Amino acid sequence: MMKTTLKIEELAQFCLGIFLFSQLHYSWWFFPTLLLLPDIGMLGYLVNTKVGAMVYNVFHNKAIAIAIMLAGMLYLGELYSLIGIILFSHSAMDRFLGYGLKYPDNFKNTHLGTMG
Repeated sequence: MMKTTLKIEELAQFCLGIFLFSQLHYSWWFFPTLLLLPDIGMLGYLVNTKVGAMVYNVFHNKAIAIAIMLAGMLYLGELYSLIGIILFSHSAMDRFLGYGLKYPDNFKNTHLGTMG
């Protein structure tokens, strides 16, 4: 039951990200095109699992995404809002699909449990 509740919550956050994106002045094709870009954080795993987890988690941290989004809305402009919304939406999508923040010992060890 808890797993289902968490998935519904993440799906709702993903929908919020879509709504927030709709408030920007970008073409709709930007959203799906940029949505997977935060996975560039996986490149940290080319160094080792500790660096990989750290870099991955920075790109998948909703608090960082919200801070960037709000900074864009309040001070820095729409490009930063876009970056924050994409980071937030991607993180919600990942968690809905069962991909959590990573522990430094193994890519498959996440805060949502072991993947696979």
